Amino acid sequence: MSRLLVTGAAGNMGTMLRPLLRRPDRTLRLFDIADVTDIDSASEEFVQGSVTDREAVARAVDGVDAILHLGGLSTEDSWANILSVNVDGTQAVFDAAAAHGVTRVVVASSNHAVGFWTHDEAGGSDLPGDVGARPDGFYGWSKAAVEALGRLYHDRFGIDVVNLRIGSSFEKPPNYRGLASWMSPADTARLIEASLSDDAKGFHTVWGISKNSRAWWSGAEGAAIGYEPRDDAEQFADEFLAEHEWTFDDPILQRVGGAFCDHPLGQRMR
Repeated sequence: MSRLLVTGAAGNMGTMLRPLLRRPDRTLRLFDIADVTDIDSASEEFVQGSVTDREAVARAVDGVDAILHLGGLSTEDSWANILSVNVDGTQAVFDAAAAHGVTRVVVASSNHAVGFWTHDEAGGSDLPGDVGARPDGFYGWSKAAVEALGRLYHDRFGIDVVNLRIGSSFEKPPNYRGLASWMSPADTARLIEASLSDDAKGFHTVWGISKNSRAWWSGAEGAAIGYEPRDDAEQFADEFLAEHEWTFDDPILQRVGGAFCDHPLGQRMR
């Protein structure tokens, strides 16, 4: 019986994924500062706490075989909060993993770690999943920092690490940009299972997207660890393109980070 720790289990992605990650030979240990009341007693257990509480993190990590780290702030916030929750919190998770002998950590990174890369800079090819960091804000910078932490803990402690540069993981694309960046719930679960497989030993950084007809981010790095997406956002194209033309002259489509690249690093982010 394997035990998978899911941090941020009460969040949108954690809630979406829980039923998709349940297996007869797996226990999901759920960890979140928010309460989780709908525990499936046959396949789940709950440890309450924050990633900013190192003792709580250590309790959650003790006895697990792998970690799916979803916990953290999922959009822009103050510099202090970003550092505390996303960076210090992730370091606490990695540190506990090293201390307790956990050999696999799958990290929810983001396309915003590389948000300022453009379609034109891809040079007619799909943008690699491990392209260098170009964050589009404090949130994106924190995800680039988290990826670097994973590299450190892989090289120093031998932990297998997979960074998932997630596009838009929802039941349906949130907007027309999602026709390229969407990852369906089922494909998100497929990517996580691939990230937990023997094919994903080592250190990897991959795009988290479905098999979208309009995608311009490479699937090669995901395929290398056994990820085979099946869904395509094109089923939503008529709905989203009724009011938008699909052209890479549109900066929202031209840049990896879309509208995040236009967020001011001003008053709202001090």
